[in-house]
Amino acid sequence: MIAIIDYDAGNIKSVEKAFLSLGQETVVTREPQALFRADGVVLPGVGAFGDAMEKLHRFGLVPVIRQLAREEKPFLGICLGLQLLFESSQESPGVEGLGILEGQVLRLPEDQGVKIPQIGWNSLHFPNPGRLFCGIPEGAYVYFVHSYYLRAKEERIVTATAEYGTCVHASVEQGNVFACQFHPEKSSETGLAILRNFVGIAAR
Repeated sequence: MIAIIDYDAGNIKSVEKAFLSLGQETVVTREPQALFRADGVVLPGVGAFGDAMEKLHRFGLVPVIRQLAREEKPFLGICLGLQLLFESSQESPGVEGLGILEGQVLRLPEDQGVKIPQIGWNSLHFPNPGRLFCGIPEGAYVYFVHSYYLRAKEERIVTATAEYGTCVHASVEQGNVFACQFHPEKSSETGLAILRNFVGIAAR
């Protein structure tokens, strides 16, 4: 069972549909016991960092997510879900993130001749081995929608990067915590392969 955290964020339905297309039993919930019972947990999201953290606090999900990470439950953050795992974001000064991972969420540079937000396909490069990318070739394309990007404190946790006016840390892995800045649920066969790899990790 894969649990998708419901905190009134966008793209929950598309993430659920992607897992269902893999034949994976899925539940959309904010009930703590259901999250702890699941084999793996997904934190999706589109929107603003500060609004999302307010909702996670409102629904009592911040301590739950931190406990899931401490217990090494396979956990996947997607898009805004990646950013929320870190300490803070330039998008919402003064708002604390979940602080599960260390790094900064920065605005994409406006002086590099790229359109912001980035909306579209971009290729991935793999500086470190990542279990989400098993069987996926260097240069595979995935779909991004974002104005802010991650710069992780420790580059050893970065499993995928993309170039868009700067080096975007597009995916990270630390223990059983995984996260993608891009949208695997919108990334065709490559994205489904990434989600399938996550299901495999959760099933162990």
